[in-house]
Amino acid sequence: MASYDSHIISVTVENKSGVLARIAGLFSARGYNIDSLAVAETEDPTVSRMSIVVRGDEKILEQIYKQLNKLVDVIKVQDLTAEEHIERELVLLKVNTSSSSVRNEVIQIVNIFRAKIVDVSRKSLTVELVGGTAKVDAMIDLMKTFGIKEIIRTGKIAICRDNSKEK
Repeated sequence: MASYDSHIISVTVENKSGVLARIAGLFSARGYNIDSLAVAETEDPTVSRMSIVVRGDEKILEQIYKQLNKLVDVIKVQDLTAEEHIERELVLLKVNTSSSSVRNEVIQIVNIFRAKIVDVSRKSLTVELVGGTAKVDAMIDLMKTFGIKEIIRTGKIAICRDNSKEK
């Protein structure tokens, strides 16, 4: 049985209109699902970096790399999963806080997770958390007991660690 591990693929592309659509189209045309996708301009405004999380065995991943490298606007394709890297995810959670005791309990959990309260209303708190997937999942699980009104996650972004020995 094939192993379908999760992989974070970093794709550096020319920052032009239509590039994201072509890359997403490449995945959908071949029946590959994208678990998460984050795209933004890099330190060079003419270049963007995509963090794409996909599941697949080595054969599927090899096909993805080959197809991505054929696209004209693609500069570099790299599987960060195989390298030392730092990954993070951002989540915004709107949590029910029906009483002051519930609100205080939510605030305690927010502090333990080193998250931030970014909005307050009479019946809810909106919490921002940045961290690894395990941390984000743990916070979401705890907040479910209070009732999550709304949730949005960015998906993973990642960058290679700088292994240089510069001092």
